[in-house]
Amino acid sequence: MSNELRTERLLLRRWTRSDREPFAALNADPRVMEHFPGCLSEVQSRALILGFEEHFDEHGFGLWAVEVPGVADCIGFTGLKVVGFEARFTPAVEIAWRLAAAHWGRGYASEAARAVLELAFGPLGLDQVVSFTVPANVRSIAVMERLGMQRDGGGTFEHPALPVGHPLRPHVLYRIARDERRAR
Repeated sequence: MSNELRTERLLLRRWTRSDREPFAALNADPRVMEHFPGCLSEVQSRALILGFEEHFDEHGFGLWAVEVPGVADCIGFTGLKVVGFEARFTPAVEIAWRLAAAHWGRGYASEAARAVLELAFGPLGLDQVVSFTVPANVRSIAVMERLGMQRDGGGTFEHPALPVGHPLRPHVLYRIARDERRAR
């Protein structure tokens, strides 16, 4: 599997040491982390990158650093990952993204995610991809819907990584199947 993926405006690529600082900065931004339990430290951000790279090594796909050539070397991530918890919809592969707030509203998340879905349903041969977030994360839900993903009829699910009663524990689930993608 390729170590990078190109779109009209973006380069999705494996992580480098120079990505650490901008990635830590976006994970420390309360706007970016609004729908997560909290901001991340520099050490936690580095650990995420290590986990992303281990996932690539184990599965042959993962979460890429997103670069806007000539504009910014690392604005966040987009890619695929195996869902790491048990739920009614697992086992599953998730499409995910997180971008620095300065780069929101430019269509980068949708552009990168479309390319990732092409990879998922083409060379990777996946039958289905899921995505999930808290109901209040309207920006990510809008990206899911632009990708042609449909909200799962089962309602919300409780994210098991968060304690019972946590306000971010309820999540909405979106799905898209290979056949649905082809029909679009």
